[in-house]
Amino acid sequence: MKKRDSICLAIIVILLVFQLYLYLPPVSRMNVSRSTKTIQGRKHKLPKSINKRETLTPPFSQSTQAKEINCDRTHYFYDICSINSPIVLDPTTSTFFLMDPIISTPQKPMVEKLRPYPRKWESFIMPRIKEVALISGPSSPKCKIQHKAPALAFNAGGYTGNFFHDFNDGFIPLFITINSVYPDQDVVLVISKSRDWWVSKYIEIIHTFSKYPIIDLDNDNITHCFPSVSVGMITHGFMTIDPKLTPKSITFTHFRTFLNKAYGQSQNLNQNHPSKFKHSKSRPILVLASRSGGVGRVLLNQNEVTLEAENIGFNVILFEPRATTPLKESYALINSSHAMIGIHGAALTHSLFLRPGSVFVQVVPLGAEWVSKVCFEKSAKDMGLVYMEYRIKVEESSLIEKYDKDDMMIKDPVAYKRKNWSPKVMSIYLKEQNVKLDLVRLREYLKEMYKTAKKFMEKDG
Repeated sequence: MKKRDSICLAIIVILLVFQLYLYLPPVSRMNVSRSTKTIQGRKHKLPKSINKRETLTPPFSQSTQAKEINCDRTHYFYDICSINSPIVLDPTTSTFFLMDPIISTPQKPMVEKLRPYPRKWESFIMPRIKEVALISGPSSPKCKIQHKAPALAFNAGGYTGNFFHDFNDGFIPLFITINSVYPDQDVVLVISKSRDWWVSKYIEIIHTFSKYPIIDLDNDNITHCFPSVSVGMITHGFMTIDPKLTPKSITFTHFRTFLNKAYGQSQNLNQNHPSKFKHSKSRPILVLASRSGGVGRVLLNQNEVTLEAENIGFNVILFEPRATTPLKESYALINSSHAMIGIHGAALTHSLFLRPGSVFVQVVPLGAEWVSKVCFEKSAKDMGLVYMEYRIKVEESSLIEKYDKDDMMIKDPVAYKRKNWSPKVMSIYLKEQNVKLDLVRLREYLKEMYKTAKKFMEKDG
């Protein structure tokens, strides 16, 4: 009887411990069970929403987790690891060593590795991201340069070079990470793939993130010491910042304020603009994002659209940014405008530079409904833009010249993609398709845009 009672008691205790484990928040659970290893190379379906069990506080608490390597691998888009005590970086091996580790078995140091780029789910690009290691012992290399600020390490490779990805996979996650892990602190950026062109193009943004020189993880060969380090970047999904998932409830409005600070703009945005971007006293400025060449989604009747917009009352400026276009110049143009319109594409990422109250119209080609929504609609609304969407009709798509109008690909792109999705199918919609807008239909949109933009100009200049 006593033996049976003891068994029952043991079972009850086990169940209670298991229940307690289930209800622990994810970060606390890292103390109970060490981080789950990421399985790379699997094909994943893109989730409808990010994991809602994100932490509401910085992922790593120094008081309770010092002298340890802590990793959070519970998220779909990213991994992040941290050491909240002094460390030494050996850039030649991309390794952070815990100084004076407290371990019971020195011959078996704790090792964590991750690829610090926020597209963990994507098996195509992640193998190309260099691994960074964090090691607890047995001994660290000798320190050559001492830093007072903590280090934040990440990779600026991947899809960098595409303007959308530069922000979606780069600067927005970096903004979230700094404000989540190191709020109100200076940090030293330790970057893999910090290529010269990238640093030159985004120097104002980089310097706003950190006043310290970048440590190039690919070319530096001197050891560095830091009081702590975090490796990886936090993302909340595509072009989004969820205030519920950050300690200080930051939003896209805060990110736009950050960009404004990076480019030295005052609240009175009429001041200090290049002369060619100065506001007209009577005509609101409409920026028409242009595409050319064989990239797809080209506006075939761009001249006619420009003339139509000018007849409505806009001062139209064609905007086709190149890789060499100084970002400060692009920022000044978009910031000085009152409205922006363009076919879905990376150039519409410049809508981040529009002022709250500006009009932003996204022309959505056939088959690009979902990607248009997640890439630009939500961010536009979060920034306080007046967002409008022009979904083209079948007759406005060049695909009608290659496929029958009753073909499912044309008639119902959503259903067709659901049944036949592949990169090749998306290439048809995004690279083979051009657009010729119906001027009669467009005129009604332009009138509504002008009415709103005119009021905005009269109010805010």
